Amino acid sequence: MVNMLTEAGIRSSTPEIWGGIECTINRVGDEFYDQLQRAGHYEREDDIAHFAALGISKIRYPLLWEKHEPCKEQPIDWRCSAKRLDKIRVAGMAPIVTLLHHGSGPPFTQLDDPEFPDLMADYAEKVAKQFPWIEYYTPVNEPLTTARFSGLYGHWYPHQKNERLFFRMLLNEVKAIVLCMERIRRVNPSAKLVQTEDLSLVHSEPLLHYQAEFENERRWLTYDLLTGKFSRNHYFWRYLLDLGLREAELVFFEEKHCVPDIAGFNYYVTSERFLDTDVDAYPMFLKGGNGTHCYVDTEAVRKNRARGLAYLLREAWDRYALPMAVTECHLNCTPEEQLRWLMEMWQSSMRLHQDGVDIRAFTIWALTGSYDWNSLLTRREDHYESGVFEIVDGKLRKTILVSAVQQLCEKGDFQHPLLETAGWWHGGS
Repeated sequence: MVNMLTEAGIRSSTPEIWGGIECTINRVGDEFYDQLQRAGHYEREDDIAHFAALGISKIRYPLLWEKHEPCKEQPIDWRCSAKRLDKIRVAGMAPIVTLLHHGSGPPFTQLDDPEFPDLMADYAEKVAKQFPWIEYYTPVNEPLTTARFSGLYGHWYPHQKNERLFFRMLLNEVKAIVLCMERIRRVNPSAKLVQTEDLSLVHSEPLLHYQAEFENERRWLTYDLLTGKFSRNHYFWRYLLDLGLREAELVFFEEKHCVPDIAGFNYYVTSERFLDTDVDAYPMFLKGGNGTHCYVDTEAVRKNRARGLAYLLREAWDRYALPMAVTECHLNCTPEEQLRWLMEMWQSSMRLHQDGVDIRAFTIWALTGSYDWNSLLTRREDHYESGVFEIVDGKLRKTILVSAVQQLCEKGDFQHPLLETAGWWHGGS
């Protein structure tokens, strides 16, 4: 696959095709949940060869902090990771290395720890020194989503439901990104930041437009903080001070910017939400609110309100004008519906690309599937979602998506009779 921008700066005909594996290590109570351990990736010797055979040019791959440095100031054993990274490089793929994927860090820290950013930056420097050839990094995957699940909803450690702590966790994560890239670039000045975040949008009934507006402003915070858009006239500056955050915590982002080389956006069928005041139409456990109004936060697609990937990517392009990539795009469903979802999202991205939006890549996610995302990783129930490959008896088995990805890598298109039927998400509730 030819790079989308050549050295002469000329746009090629199609974005690159990347791949990614679901690699979350999250903490619930005192237990760490490791997706790749459950998927058997650490034991299988042929996974990288399967990924390379797809034809992808880059792969989102983990060197997660929790796995490599569970104890502070102890020597890190890099041997297993070095072996897999070497296989990736020999196979002609470039790794986009993730250091924290929905995690809260090792046991000696947590997301609201004032020392968290510096501790993580120490680890990032160790990674860069061990693997100075690595060019692409995602220090923290989806900071806003992780902060929401850990600090606002209480799903993940440290299990807080406190708005002030949520924002502090988010600021800590983004500060960690800035410091990590500073330390990495001391070792490798050409290192590039591929920042990922959920591409969300909140819809609502008219009564709740104020709540939707608040959440739709909040969804941009990761990139606003990194790109220098967060200043004293920002929507959230005074709000955060009124919550009790210190001005010094905010001033850091006025003074230090770390503009992503590629802004990565993740899009799921659940990414767009709808705030519904008709609470009696839902089970009791789904009812919630904001202290003023009671409502249910549900998937917009089930109310026929979703705008779709192209609309949201265009919003991001208009706001930042940064090179972009779709860095996750997965559907938990049958392989046939996964194929329809994949091709619809690819075609949406291609239309924008052809209209002049600088889309560098489209990522196939998740290559080996994932576990227990139906409970948002809060329970260990072995609920498995297949990906491009399905894990059967501990081995990878091809699905129909393998042919689709190979054709996208080779020709930029894929045709199949299954695509003549619309995906279920077009039917609403």
